[in-house]
Amino acid sequence: MTPTAPAGVRRARQQPPWPDGDELAQVEAELAARPGLVTEGEYTALRDALARASRGEALVLQAGDCAERFADAAPAAVDRRAEYLYSLADAMSTASGLPVVPLGRMAGQYAKPRSAESETRADGVRLPVYRGDAVNGPEAEPPARSCDPRRLLAAYDHAAAVLDRVRATWPGRPAGKRLYVSHEGLLCAYESPLERRGADGVHASSAHSVWIGDRTRALDGWHVEWAAGLGNPVGVKLGPSVTPAEAVRLSHVLNPAGVEGKLLFIVRLGAGPARRLLPGLVAEVARRGAPVVWLCDPLHGNTWRLRSGRKTRPVEAVRDEVSVFARIVRAHRQWPAGLHLETTPEDVTECVSAPDHTPVPALRVAFPRYTSACDPRLNPGQAADVLARFAESL
Repeated sequence: MTPTAPAGVRRARQQPPWPDGDELAQVEAELAARPGLVTEGEYTALRDALARASRGEALVLQAGDCAERFADAAPAAVDRRAEYLYSLADAMSTASGLPVVPLGRMAGQYAKPRSAESETRADGVRLPVYRGDAVNGPEAEPPARSCDPRRLLAAYDHAAAVLDRVRATWPGRPAGKRLYVSHEGLLCAYESPLERRGADGVHASSAHSVWIGDRTRALDGWHVEWAAGLGNPVGVKLGPSVTPAEAVRLSHVLNPAGVEGKLLFIVRLGAGPARRLLPGLVAEVARRGAPVVWLCDPLHGNTWRLRSGRKTRPVEAVRDEVSVFARIVRAHRQWPAGLHLETTPEDVTECVSAPDHTPVPALRVAFPRYTSACDPRLNPGQAADVLARFAESL
């Protein structure tokens, strides 16, 4: 059995092929009975901080791992990531002269959408694709790749542990400069049971903010219908296939009351397409849409697969898209409010330098420290370089 969405609602894309039986229903019931992970007051404070960013009074840095691992919920690992995100936000604030809201990709980034259902090992064995620790394991063996509903309970437990460490960093920090947590709201079987009702209506208790991916932002899909009913700040990734009319419609569906700080548009177009597509998007949303917080994800649209099969991202293209984003958004009298980055405090070698006119797939690059469970991340030096470019562009 492969549930796509709760009974009576729209089709949900990118759902795992959960096994037959009652186990998934039992897991959902247990999640529904557990305490919410975040409170109404916490996500409201974040929404207020994002409203200041929407008015040009602050910036947003949404950053963290591509795919969190359960092992990263260990206290020392969480503390290191939190310290890293605070340091990036501080550097961004110093360079721009504005306060920065740090929003981590953490405490729930345990599921990933995938472009294929399976992959083939070097020995020819075909395996289900890895979908994140909330679904299956990354080990290239058949048992690890089976979808296990009880991993959803482990995702909750690990997210709770991460949140405990994040909240420990809050004392002494103003609400607008605290580290908040976010993840892609992908799995129906995790997000629906963790909905809670408060004075502000229904909210996702799984994170302070959730986003809808470019693969799941269909206006007739479950994810948009679900996110439209939440009080939390909600993001949506906009890739090259989005049209200005779709973006306007998404803004009204996801932010019907026109609340500042409620909706983040995270554009992930690629350096080249951004020059062609972003002006029309920004102009039409500014003219006919609901209020949005404009963020740039300069990584996903600049991902290349090398002939070796490994994925990478050229830092030059990442910097270029950041500059293009800031210039175009400001040209339409809107505020380029910040960045959405996949980055790690580890000194990894996953993104590369690609000299001008060098076809990226043809690069022969060594990756001595490639540890990502999914996509390539910026290391600290590369992230600092990208932040500096963004600050200069403002």
